[in-house]
Amino acid sequence: MTDVTERRILHAFFHLPQGTRPDLYEQLLALTENLTPRVQAIPPDTAHLDITGSLRYWNRDPEGIAALLRMRTMALYGVQTTCTIAPTRMLATMAAAVTPPGATTVLEAHAVQAWLRPRPVAALHGVGPATATKRRSYGLHTIGDLADAPLPALTRIFGAATGRSLHAHAHGHDLRTVQPQPIAKSAGAERSYDQDVLDPVEHRRSLLELAEELGARLRDEHQAAGNLALSVRYADRSTSSRSRTLPEPTAHTRPLAATAYELYDSLGLQRARVRSISLRAQDLRPATEATEQLTLDPTDDRARAIETVTDRARARYGHGTIRPAALAATGGRRPGTPPTRGPRS
Repeated sequence: MTDVTERRILHAFFHLPQGTRPDLYEQLLALTENLTPRVQAIPPDTAHLDITGSLRYWNRDPEGIAALLRMRTMALYGVQTTCTIAPTRMLATMAAAVTPPGATTVLEAHAVQAWLRPRPVAALHGVGPATATKRRSYGLHTIGDLADAPLPALTRIFGAATGRSLHAHAHGHDLRTVQPQPIAKSAGAERSYDQDVLDPVEHRRSLLELAEELGARLRDEHQAAGNLALSVRYADRSTSSRSRTLPEPTAHTRPLAATAYELYDSLGLQRARVRSISLRAQDLRPATEATEQLTLDPTDDRARAIETVTDRARARYGHGTIRPAALAATGGRRPGTPPTRGPRS
């Protein structure tokens, strides 16, 4: 088994022009697979390549492999590519954030700590700006500060799981490997009514039900959505649609439902005769690719703790064992009109 310090992970960011044809990204992925079979797509414009075994095959150093990739994407498709190479996926992604467009950065294992320590904690994988106030109050300004903090102190401040994760990342550790398997690009669910429904309260109840179902499916399949789309079909068979990119990729019901409500409100419906409502989670990616911002909001913590309990109960006893109060109060869906799973694509 290859030691993590000997791994070479290439983060490739393709500068796709606006209005590019839909299949261009897939063609670029196919091109990367000519360099190494271990390629993980990170839609819509990025890929991770494990080039550890390719160095000897191509008789090139990491920078030479990156140069070959950049030359091919430009010559064949006119696409500029920014490349960063590091021992782990996390480090390669972080290096990409400070690499000029079209350039290549190589971060060797012996230089990781010197490169990491002076950087702000917000640059670390899994940390967002929402934690800035609390971090500053504990004097954790740089990744070096975080690395020097005792693990028990970090778990006390941020919680057990997050504290351990931050401690590992601050030392440059990331056990994620490049996973070449394809993932679905979208998943949907639909709520159809037996008769036209004019009540906005019923519409919002359906949105919560659909968000709960989509979130559960995404968590079961270890995926996260980057975009949410809403479609409302009326009695005259016309349809209104809205979509929105989520602040961060997620599989949690609460942010999915909040975005669904915002999309619904943007339609400005007034006693519309609604026949069906559907939600579609789009821009899916592996859950490990979703950077979860630390909000330090106890309400979010409680909601996610309840979600974990609900997922366990559903896995053991089936869907609907534990439901949000807003759905349980009316039995959720009407008899004979279960939500219909949309096709995956």
